[in-house]
Amino acid sequence: MKVAFQGEKGAYSEEATINYFNEEIETVGLPTSEQVFEALLNQQVALAVLPMENSIVGNVSINLDLLYSEKVFAVGEYYHSIHHHFLGVEESDLSTIKRAISHPIALAQCRNFLIQNNIQSIAEYDTAGAAKILSERPDLNTAAIGSKLCAKTYGLKILSDNIQKSKTNITRFLVLSRENEIPEGIIQNKTSVAFSAHHHPGALLDCLQVFKEFDINLTKLQSRPIVTNPFEYVFFVDFLNGIMDPKTINCLKELNRGAHHVKVLGSYAEGVKPISENLGQRP
Repeated sequence: MKVAFQGEKGAYSEEATINYFNEEIETVGLPTSEQVFEALLNQQVALAVLPMENSIVGNVSINLDLLYSEKVFAVGEYYHSIHHHFLGVEESDLSTIKRAISHPIALAQCRNFLIQNNIQSIAEYDTAGAAKILSERPDLNTAAIGSKLCAKTYGLKILSDNIQKSKTNITRFLVLSRENEIPEGIIQNKTSVAFSAHHHPGALLDCLQVFKEFDINLTKLQSRPIVTNPFEYVFFVDFLNGIMDPKTINCLKELNRGAHHVKVLGSYAEGVKPISENLGQRP
């Protein structure tokens, strides 16, 4: 089964994809999120896995916008712990490293380690991309910051483990299928929807009150601007209930009366947030 992700081979997204499925799959890395959605919708892959938010840097806005605008459906959720490793060519040593290459966010998250070791930061387009560059242009004085999968994929060695400042760096991924090809038999105890509120005082509050009336627990609420309608917003909501539960069915019927453009983005098994010794394990 082919499953698409955004990034180079060895990216954290590929690592999360492999961990989630825990079985024989063929991962397909594509340069942009738009290309991942295109591959899914054109039936070039069976499923796609994309990051939606990170515990440190927040939401991945482009992926939320695409989730709302395209004909896809979220069928799984996975929380993946991000562990940054310092990767060098086989003959290198931590004492020889003068430069570190990686994505700017990864470099920022490892800033303390780099300062302590007097290492210059050089930004590249991707963590896995940086590892790929180092493997293609070996340099004893340069290291890449990336995943363990990067080390395995590009034949690099780990010079130092877990060099990020925060030990609770977690990314939430959604597994996506085509809207009309939802896999049978999946567990559905969490649902994501999006809607726009009408323009009158208290309109959003009225919409949120509907969830309270049906005793549905919200786990997330956020807004995103609607690109085609300047200064208008769509609200993304996650809640703990499956799409086929009678409470959900009646709640969404009521929500449709007080909101417009209500779209169910997905219904799936709630992912387990990594904690302590269970960091990174699949539910």
